[in-house]
Amino acid sequence: MAGRFCVSLTSAKNNPDASTVAFVVANAAAASAKETLVFLSTEGVRLSQKGYADDIREEGFAPLKELMDNFAKAGGKVYVCSPCFKKRKLDEANLIPGATIVGGAKLVEFLGDGTPCITY
Repeated sequence: MAGRFCVSLTSAKNNPDASTVAFVVANAAAASAKETLVFLSTEGVRLSQKGYADDIREEGFAPLKELMDNFAKAGGKVYVCSPCFKKRKLDEANLIPGATIVGGAKLVEFLGDGTPCITY
């Protein structure tokens, strides 16, 4: 469906450049009136926790927290990989706005009609 876009993110503080660029692209898609999803998996699930991204800043880009806040305000969805989240023993009560913990079936459902997805 031409009206949807997905960004899959597997990084957090271990690769702040990828984390930042992923949300730059997600914001661009959301600003283009596309239903936009960021799927956080592996280390990326750490970004689902309030306060985690506060000190991530890459030269030449807005701070990651600002990019994430703007994405949420634009109506972007964040799916958080349930097994990855549980493995890291993160706090469900501390999720960022717009984040939902999901199994893989929810991602497959979103992508099922040929929705484009890029991975960082």
